[in-house]
Formats: sequence, C-alpha cells, structure tokens
Amino acid sequence: MNARDLTHVSATADIEVPVRESDTSMIWSDARLLGFTPMDDVHEEFYEVVLRLVTCTDTNALAAIDAFEKHAVSHFEQEDEWMRTTNFPPRDCHIKEHAAVLKSVREVRAAVEAGKINAEVVHDFGMHLFGWFPGHADYLDSALAAWMTKQTMGGKPVVLRRTK
Repeated sequence: MNARDLTHVSATADIEVPVRESDTSMIWSDARLLGFTPMDDVHEEFYEVVLRLVTCTDTNALAAIDAFEKHAVSHFEQEDEWMRTTNFPPRDCHIKEHAAVLKSVREVRAAVEAGKINAEVVHDFGMHLFGWFPGHADYLDSALAAWMTKQTMGGKPVVLRRTK
C-alpha cells in the first residue's frame, strides 16, 4: 500500500474518538473527519473561512469577517437544528457554545466596521478560532456526529483516513 492507504479509527464507548495529527494545523485534513458527511463538509469549509481571517489585510478584513460570520451562522444553525429535531441529549451546552462564538464574531465584526481594530486583531481572532475548534469538534461535534449517524444509518460512524 502507499500514501493513500486508509485506516480505521476505533470506537471508545458509544462515541467515535478520533486521534488527531495536530490540533494546531490551519489546514483541513482527513484527521479532522468525524464520520457524518454533512458535518465534515461544513467543518472543512470552517477551515477555509477561518484561514481567510488569519491571512486578511486591513483592506479585506471586513469582507473576511463577514464571510466567517455568514459561515458560522449557517454552520451553527444547521447543527442546532439537528440537535433540536433529534432531541440530542447534551444539546443545551453545545447550542450555548455556538451562541458564545457568534457573539464574539459579531463583536469583532462591529469593531472592524467601526475602524476600532485592524487586520492584526482579526488574525488573532482567527488563531483563537483555530485553537478553539479542535476541542469543540473532538468533544461536542463528535458526539453529535455519532448521534446523527445512529439516527440516520442505525449505527456508529466509520471513519477512514488516508495515512501518510
């Protein structure tokens, strides 16, 4: 086999617990997959829009934060809807965390729009999002991905990842 070999992530208890290559990477990889394709697709987009925050200039900082806000609203609304419609047990904590992130996004956006902060602060915000997301995904989203897979497919997610 070669560098495109696939591996399986083993399950712990009732939830898939993925092993991560690096929690500090700013580039999407198979290491981030949770096994529920609609969620994995949105998470890949998350990495793309946050990378734009980290690389924006003063000229396009507002556009970058606008793009992230649009993504985050859609991303979080979708997950919140899944949790509500399927009666996901630990939904309240997860929904509150989404609301807290959106509050921060809106505060940063307002400050950029008012000219109170520049791209350097937006870069820092993006880096904080990259730092926050792995823990959120590993603990909250992985449980939701397992739940949604159980609801839609009748079993646990199976995650296949390319090896190096």
